[in-house]
Amino acid sequence: MKLLWTNLKHFSITSLVLLSLALGLAVVFSIDIDYGDDRRAYKVGGEGPHVFFAGDQMQLNFIRGDGETGFYLEQQSLPLTAKMQTQVYFPLEDQHFALTIDGNSPERRPDGSFIPPPQRYQDGEAILAISDIESAYKTLRDFLQAHRVIDAKLNWTFGKGHLVLLGDMTDRGPSTTQVLWFIYQLEQAARAHGGTVHYILGNHEIKNLQGNFQAADKKYQFVATVLGKQQIDLYGENSLLGRWLASKNSAELINGHLFVHGGLHPKLASLNYRLEDVNRIVRAHYRIAYFPKKDVVLSDLLLSTRDGPSWYRGYFEADLTQAEVEKTLATFGASAVVVGHTPQRRVQSLFEGKVLAINVRQPRDYRGSIPPRHSEGLLIREGQYFRLLDDGSADAL
Repeated sequence: MKLLWTNLKHFSITSLVLLSLALGLAVVFSIDIDYGDDRRAYKVGGEGPHVFFAGDQMQLNFIRGDGETGFYLEQQSLPLTAKMQTQVYFPLEDQHFALTIDGNSPERRPDGSFIPPPQRYQDGEAILAISDIESAYKTLRDFLQAHRVIDAKLNWTFGKGHLVLLGDMTDRGPSTTQVLWFIYQLEQAARAHGGTVHYILGNHEIKNLQGNFQAADKKYQFVATVLGKQQIDLYGENSLLGRWLASKNSAELINGHLFVHGGLHPKLASLNYRLEDVNRIVRAHYRIAYFPKKDVVLSDLLLSTRDGPSWYRGYFEADLTQAEVEKTLATFGASAVVVGHTPQRRVQSLFEGKVLAINVRQPRDYRGSIPPRHSEGLLIREGQYFRLLDDGSADAL
């Protein structure tokens, strides 16, 4: 018996040491382990709305029912110019949030398409930026509430400020529908108060527009099936969310700061591209998958899934010089660039303040992790930079 207790003690001590070592390495290398699998993540009943265009009508689709009694569609057809008040369901909390779909809103054309947003803003207002939410609706909502961008009832409270959502809001989670409609509603709420929501597309939004759902939650394949669609139709040319996403920019200049999901390859400094050229070329290929071609053209640098603005990781993986970074910024008239895409342990300033990296591993809606994940963002106000924490506090960078 004594030998048994001795062995158990040694085993326990060894296990504790190994666990501590694993947790330490996870922190150092920004690795975490997901745990838990809340069954509500797979809830399909209540999913929607999914809005599709057919001629001069738009059709709203909600999925009703459940796996026990069977699923069915609740549908409603409306004119393209109709204004519709509806709700979006969030299974984790068994709650809804309000959504307005207005066919006469300023960004909509009479045919149901969307007008691309401006690419340059200069007004001196505060900017709050966050990236790589990856379908975590609750994480995004709670962070914006903590920093008083919205209140407890989701009303806009950021005045004339700029909220920048720096790409990869989709994929890797089961709350994509909620996140996209939440952003859609935020745009309208901000506009009504003189503020602006900037949704800069990341590589995962582009993947979805191109029908690449390798990183999408498996739930959405089933959602498409119940809707009588293919998964690519969820964001296709006849989908309201698809048209809305395809209208967005891949880079914007806001109060002297260039916001782009991945980054700017230094070769852009010698190609004489303007910001307008970047967005025009990249937007024209949102639905066209890139592949290396035998006859290389200049635009391939913008479209590449390695070097394009939504994919580039050179600030973290290439041997860039300070001069190269500054030359590229000068080409676009920017004092600094703000990027997501490449995960960081914390929001940080690089290259003497010329690169601000804001992608941290955001918490998930339906799963926990070891070590725990915490949201972070960036605030730019009156020429100063602040790292924003999920408890509502801010640290100067």
